[in-house]
Parts: sequence; C-alpha cells; structure tokens
Amino acid sequence: MGLTMTEYEYRVLSFPRTVSRSDVRRALSEHAEYGQWELARSVVYIGGLRKAWLRRKIIRVRRTA
Repeated sequence: MGLTMTEYEYRVLSFPRTVSRSDVRRALSEHAEYGQWELARSVVYIGGLRKAWLRRKIIRVRRTA
C-alpha cells in the first residue's frame, strides 16, 4: 500500500457586516452538521466583511480489478 494524501474540497462563505455573529455561527453550524464541512479559516476584513473557508474530505472509492 502506498502513501495516500488526503484531498479536500473547499467552499468560501462571505458575510456582510450587516449579518450578526449569531447568524454567522448558525450558518457555519448548519454546514458542519448537515454537509460535513469543517472550518479551515476565517477572516474579518476592515469594513466588517467576514469570510469563512470550509473544507471536507473527498472520499474516493478504490476499484479492484
């Protein structure tokens, strides 16, 4: 068996400054619970824009011949 690297797919969510922290938390929790996403990175920019990078593992099924 060879060494396998874990591959991820990513999704970026943007929230304007008008969205409350509790609404952002709720949205991220829903993605984690129902879509199996995990938080990879989050940034709050000057001006209040919030971005969150979510990731989840890509599961590949190996075929045997």
